[in-house]
Amino acid sequence: MYPDLSYILHAILGTPPDNAFSIIKTFGLFLILAFLASAWILRYELKRKESEGLMKPMKETIITGRPATPFEIGSNALLGFILGFKLPYLFMHFDEFHEDAAGVLLSTKGTMLWGILAAAVFGYLKYWEYNRKKTGKPVLTTVEVWPHQRIGDITVLAAISGIVGAKLAAPFESVENFKSFIDDPLGQLLSGSGLAIYGGLILAFVVVLWYVKKKQIPPLHIMDAVAPALMVGYAVGRIGCQLSGDGDWGVVNTLTTPSWWFLPDWAWTFDYPHNVLKEGIPIEGCTWLYCHKLAQPVYPTALYETVFAFAIAGLLWVLRPRIHIPGTLFFIYVILTGVERFFIEKIRVNPDIIIAGIKATQAEYISVLLVVIGIGGVLWCMWRKPREH
Repeated sequence: MYPDLSYILHAILGTPPDNAFSIIKTFGLFLILAFLASAWILRYELKRKESEGLMKPMKETIITGRPATPFEIGSNALLGFILGFKLPYLFMHFDEFHEDAAGVLLSTKGTMLWGILAAAVFGYLKYWEYNRKKTGKPVLTTVEVWPHQRIGDITVLAAISGIVGAKLAAPFESVENFKSFIDDPLGQLLSGSGLAIYGGLILAFVVVLWYVKKKQIPPLHIMDAVAPALMVGYAVGRIGCQLSGDGDWGVVNTLTTPSWWFLPDWAWTFDYPHNVLKEGIPIEGCTWLYCHKLAQPVYPTALYETVFAFAIAGLLWVLRPRIHIPGTLFFIYVILTGVERFFIEKIRVNPDIIIAGIKATQAEYISVLLVVIGIGGVLWCMWRKPREH
């Protein structure tokens, strides 16, 4: 496995692992790539819908020649404070940062003096930037902003709300997670581990839906556009899970590789050597930072989800120009992602939760709910369409 970039470079170039590149964690790297891949596909789809006349630009008024507002100066000063507070500390305590990058970044550890100085500099720079362009009288300019030009805002909103939602939902994945959260809520929320994908998707959906309505973008059309983008992003993110060995693996699989299996043996059963969680037994002779492998091989479910997600994304991509009822493609995505996750849960290690006498994992409950919502959504779209004429 490749818990961080240093292990990837070791496999490619032969450089020693656990060097300075180890601060770039594999899962975090692929999480960023997932958002970028989703943003690229969403932009492509929005431009296609714009060319078909399904989406229109929104007129906005830009004010130039004015001084910076207190909010603009303050927000830039806040950015400067965070950078000044953290960066000098990271350089002076690099070993600690190397050992637990996420933990240090999300902690209250930093250098207050440098934070205050950087805040003053950044605040002044924002003031100076606006002041040098200031004219005697502010100029009002009306411009047209197309939906695809808002991809940056949408991506940032989805990324932040998605991570927050995933962290907030993680305590409810199991009784153990909930107890850990009760014992140390702040520590659990600020830790670099523990993300529930469905919590992230739900909160990101709500926040982005609010944003697109505010910007007068047709919600159903953007929901259709985002469907294949979400699946590609999910597939790329699961690659990061598989490569890093972050615990998203399956149950123990000691079955002999069947004769019909055409993939490599490790795709059937795998022990995740050098996994980022350091779970399992020590690897004999290993002196690196990550020197553990699972005592018994398991199903590599993250790999399976990557394959299924790309397959679903491909199907949605083929269907997208053929389905003309707004919203339908999105609800088909909801059905397919629910079905995929429900069945993959049968061989995953997530703990069961008992609700109303039914024993299932959190993801299984949500998967069933998604399928119901998806079917209802498709029927609603079909019922709604004739009423528009």
